[in-house]
Amino acid sequence: MQVAVFGTASYYTPEGRPVAWPVPPGLFDPQRGQQTMTDVLELAACADELAFDWISCAEHHYSPFAMSPTPVVLAAAVSQVAKRARIAVLGPTIPMLNPLRVAEEFAVLDNLTGGRVIAGLMRGSAYEYNTYSINPSESRERFEEGLDLIRTAWTEPQPFGWQGRYYQFRTVSLWPRPLQTPHPPIFMSASSRESGEIAARNRVNIGMAATTVPLAAVSAQNYREAAAEAGWTPGRENILFRTHGCVADTDAEAREMAEYFLDARQRLDPVSAQAIAASGYFGSDVQTQSTRGDRPLSVQERIDLGYLFCGTPDTVFQQLCRSQAAIGNGILELGFTTNRLPHTLSMRSLELFGREVLPRLQEV
Repeated sequence: MQVAVFGTASYYTPEGRPVAWPVPPGLFDPQRGQQTMTDVLELAACADELAFDWISCAEHHYSPFAMSPTPVVLAAAVSQVAKRARIAVLGPTIPMLNPLRVAEEFAVLDNLTGGRVIAGLMRGSAYEYNTYSINPSESRERFEEGLDLIRTAWTEPQPFGWQGRYYQFRTVSLWPRPLQTPHPPIFMSASSRESGEIAARNRVNIGMAATTVPLAAVSAQNYREAAAEAGWTPGRENILFRTHGCVADTDAEAREMAEYFLDARQRLDPVSAQAIAASGYFGSDVQTQSTRGDRPLSVQERIDLGYLFCGTPDTVFQQLCRSQAAIGNGILELGFTTNRLPHTLSMRSLELFGREVLPRLQEV
């Protein structure tokens, strides 16, 4: 199994300060913001030294939980401190952006990193469509056309024109081209059946995040069935599952850490769930991912559902093996940071996982 670290640029938010979207920008402390960027680069360098396979950056807007509205910029910085690991950019959100600009940025990054880039082309979260005033009902069609345009721009050897429904360009002639041939590996989110069908139809890899193991297993199976209908068979290496990890010397210590870790996410969940429910963006399963009725899931409930992997290295290894057997994923991505957890605890969790769990997982 390949294992990735989710390099979230989480701005540490003390108790008593709001974390629910939108957080007033007047609360931003420049020194703390700069420290956040220093912390994420330290985490990336440590993950590279520990031999994690990937380091990932994601696109999020208006959020202290993940201060990376331009993930390619963060990924470029990460690539200069992580010299071995692959660099996954999970974002940009294609329907909100110019696909040709996205293609160009990835091509530059692929050359800058010596061909280590993984391209996560995403649709984004419901609240992010509010930030850019984009109609979410068009997201799937915009995404699929954008995906086609990006791949064509990466691979077409001659200048070409593009007259699509959402994008029109008289002349496209990409410089530089990606270093990888024919292009960097592409991943897209596939938590919903419709997204899984798009991924299968276009023969791209999938990832499931912010979900439970049972729901991810269903999504992975939907993807396999859609791929069979499209005439091909995905392998484990085509499927990524992202979740959260809290690792400590004892199970009790890890659970105590998880209470801090989940605090910010629990406070964000009601807002996110309301926005998602109002838009119908991800379908009907979102509420079961992070809440039970009108309350957030407890630490134990999240562990039971695979929304969180928490405990000693041995405990976490067994939890992850069970999740892999259920989902059939060949790539695991773990986040060790939130904006309620001090950086020192995140690093301790990462280092313990990297020394005592990672080598065992990479043999699974």
